[in-house]
Amino acid sequence: MKQLYLIIFFFVISFSYGQSSQSNGDIDGFSMYPNPVTTGKVYISTNLNAPKEIFIYDVFGTLLLKTTILGKELSLSNLDAGVYVLRVLEKNKMCTRKLIIK
Repeated sequence: MKQLYLIIFFFVISFSYGQSSQSNGDIDGFSMYPNPVTTGKVYISTNLNAPKEIFIYDVFGTLLLKTTILGKELSLSNLDAGVYVLRVLEKNKMCTRKLIIK
């Protein structure tokens, strides 16, 4: 069963990279910590520190959370433990990363 989730996860990741027509590349200076998340909060920083649109998907590609953050802190206390796909948009640039919540 874990192999099925892993295959689906990689399918979602590869599909999301193929659909990124508005992206001009990765966000400069992008960092996300801690990962895995244990405290219910994750911190996302970039060189610009501009407002960021955040999208969180499950391994099936279902959008679970869509929000905008002005600072660095993103609260994830309403998500269950698991593996997610985090997509960050900042000034027409996009990053997609794996997010693990314990």
